[in-house]
Amino acid sequence: MAPTLYDKKPEPGDLIEIFRGNYQHWALYVGDGFVVHLAPPSEGPGAGANSMMSVLSDKAKVKKEEIWDVVGHDQWCVNNQLDEKYQVRPICEILREAQAYVDQEMRYCVFRGNCEHFVTDLRYGKAESRQVRQAVETVGMAAMVGFGVLAVAGIAAAIFGGGSKKKKNEEEEYK
Repeated sequence: MAPTLYDKKPEPGDLIEIFRGNYQHWALYVGDGFVVHLAPPSEGPGAGANSMMSVLSDKAKVKKEEIWDVVGHDQWCVNNQLDEKYQVRPICEILREAQAYVDQEMRYCVFRGNCEHFVTDLRYGKAESRQVRQAVETVGMAAMVGFGVLAVAGIAAAIFGGGSKKKKNEEEEYK
């Protein structure tokens, strides 16, 4: 049995967060030990670096599989992350819609239509991915820091570099 972060047993309609190292895979628990999830071709337990290839994929398949086949040896937990933000749809609707998607091929986009978007849309009727938002915020912050460093370097070069050019011109005049 794969390790869990919490001892909470999933209930039908719960979101399952699976920790794959550099990212999280998401699934919807549908009961009797099964989950429904959106899986690009590279997604699977133990995929490691290969799973990062999903960013290149534009198609994914909705699968219904046993939770342990999806989780593998990765840690996982129940994470109904947006319950405080959005109203949970009726469980029977969530499960009916999830089942209707099984075996369908869907468009996949790591930024606008990934496995987390898929399951949050099922549970809340709102497709949202916190890991994408956090990644964008992190990249944005890094870019701001990078631009800040470049700006400081540019100012320093203007202050300290400008004098040397003038000095060089003055030296040439005396020759």
